[in-house]
Amino acid sequence: MAEKQSSSAARKSFFALFLTTIVLFVLSWLFVLRSTGRPRPLDRKVLTTQKLPTFFHHVKSQSSNGLSRAILVNNGGREEEPPKREQGFQDKDGAMNCNGNVKEPLKIFMYDLDPEFHFGLLDWKPQGDRIWPDIRTEILPYPEGLNLQHSIEYWLTLDLLASEISDNPNNRVAMRVQNSSEADLIFVPFFSSLSYNRFSKQNPHQKKSVNKVLQAKLVKFLTAQKEWKMSGGRDHIVMAHHPNSMLDARMQLWPSIFILADFGRYPLNIANVDKDVIAPYKHMVESYANDTSDFDSRQTLLFFQGSIYRKDGGFARQELFYLLKDEKDVHFAFGSLKNNGVIKAGQGMRLSKFCLNIAGDTPSSNRLFDAIASHCVPVIISDDIELPYEDILDYSEFCVFVRTSDAVKENFLINLIRSIRKEEWTQMWEKLKEVEALFEYQYPAKDGDAVQMIWQSLARKVPGVKMKINKSRRYSDAVVPGKDGGLRSIPAPKNFW
Repeated sequence: MAEKQSSSAARKSFFALFLTTIVLFVLSWLFVLRSTGRPRPLDRKVLTTQKLPTFFHHVKSQSSNGLSRAILVNNGGREEEPPKREQGFQDKDGAMNCNGNVKEPLKIFMYDLDPEFHFGLLDWKPQGDRIWPDIRTEILPYPEGLNLQHSIEYWLTLDLLASEISDNPNNRVAMRVQNSSEADLIFVPFFSSLSYNRFSKQNPHQKKSVNKVLQAKLVKFLTAQKEWKMSGGRDHIVMAHHPNSMLDARMQLWPSIFILADFGRYPLNIANVDKDVIAPYKHMVESYANDTSDFDSRQTLLFFQGSIYRKDGGFARQELFYLLKDEKDVHFAFGSLKNNGVIKAGQGMRLSKFCLNIAGDTPSSNRLFDAIASHCVPVIISDDIELPYEDILDYSEFCVFVRTSDAVKENFLINLIRSIRKEEWTQMWEKLKEVEALFEYQYPAKDGDAVQMIWQSLARKVPGVKMKINKSRRYSDAVVPGKDGGLRSIPAPKNFW
């Protein structure tokens, strides 16, 4: 009997101890939740904090003193020097892919579209069944004037053609491949901006304009290709830099990567910064070589010359005109291409400390890139603007950003600009001279120019594109190449779960 009582007492003592432990544990857990707002099952400080590889560490620009320096910025906004050793993911052969520093160029498959879509728009007459001009002997000029600012399609296509005759193709940022299965991305060589500028007006004897006809032909062609069907178009590059280009086709080709000036005339589900690439305008004014100016020699404080009365988001131009027109060291005037307007604007920018870039019919304009080429510190008043390469370039180092709601307040903008000291302006001016090469279009392309920067922007899209393509195949019929060169469908299993 005594043994049973002793055993019962021991069990009660053990149960009491167990219950006390549970209560203390629950109370301590509640204390953590109350003090932190969430449980902390793992202290991250004990984990390694190795930085993720940065895309294209070795993008460089030529600085004013002739030295090449990195322009990438890290999360802290400071310039980041190139690493001593290459980082990134390697394949089985040791070659770096586009998730890290690229040893091999971006592989691009370019459709052999009929010349009517590209150089035929420049009045090129092919001999026989030729599709492309021989760029070793013939470089067709692009139309001057406003056409030139949206000529991105021309420069990228020339660069791909040049990659086929390059002495050292592996030193290139992008190269053309003839087999689409080897390609990272698919390039659609339609000069859509030129098509809009030259052929969007409908002649009386035409049912549709040439521009509309070409868009319809392009959609029919692309959607019939095996490359489009396999990816749903997600890996295709479609150029539509002019805001009004591809107006008819964009709603059908939206899964592709658009190269745009901005997103001002696109619904968010059709074009956005995650999917697409923003490319710079080609500046209209001449580049400012051998710039010996300084803060004191640029006697105009603030410069704007262009259309003042604009629709849509351009109301701020009119408001600012009335606020600034009487300031003695501000040039705010109407301007156009007539009477050497571009030359006069370039001269004015070179004599000015700051140049206004105000939203017009669209969030962006060529004026920003004219200012950069003139080494005139841009003042950007455009709330919805997207900027080229902004994932690796910190524009706040050489631009001043002002919200539209603040800019149109009386005396706000002028007081802000006057408060910027000589030393601050000089620092931004020096940075402008460092980065200007990133916005230059030219043939042949040069290291770190606009053509190469756009290819690199596209390369940074590749991992996301591949992920989307792979996810899209989860629960749908897989489309794969057949033995006859066509496509065959592998039905998805009935029971996915």
